[in-house]
Amino acid sequence: MRKLMAAVAVFGVACGGGESGGAESTPAETTPAATTEAPAATGTGTVHEVAMKLTDAGAYVFEPVTLTIKVGDTVRWLNESGPPHNVAFYADQVPAGAGDFLTQAFASDAMKIGPMAGRLMTQIGDTYEVTFAGAPTGDYGYFCTPHEALGMKATLTIEE
Repeated sequence: MRKLMAAVAVFGVACGGGESGGAESTPAETTPAATTEAPAATGTGTVHEVAMKLTDAGAYVFEPVTLTIKVGDTVRWLNESGPPHNVAFYADQVPAGAGDFLTQAFASDAMKIGPMAGRLMTQIGDTYEVTFAGAPTGDYGYFCTPHEALGMKATLTIEE
């Protein structure tokens, strides 16, 4: 198991996405520490929750698979079942300037596995939050590093 986790971490660093050019953006606020309770939102908008789980049918999914939010809203990803999970954004599936924004959003996570990817959440009930204050609008494609090959992918759309 230890070798598997090391391989997943190495894979995540290699495939976690790169930076994309663009305008400077405001850093996002994140809550990278594992929690068993939902932390208070730090954004000015709505908090949206996305479950990360293994379904009864054996599929690894983000639920919902598509989510539309407003600039300033917060997304809370919840490790519901089938860990480990994380949130990693595709460098080529985000709007211009979003690579810099996401790199800043994950900067405070000492255990992140890539510039646009959070840490692996290994415990049921772990959460990770990103507040999208100042984020570029558009579609953001993301995935779970350990389960990407099994189809655990989703889309976040940010609107004005």
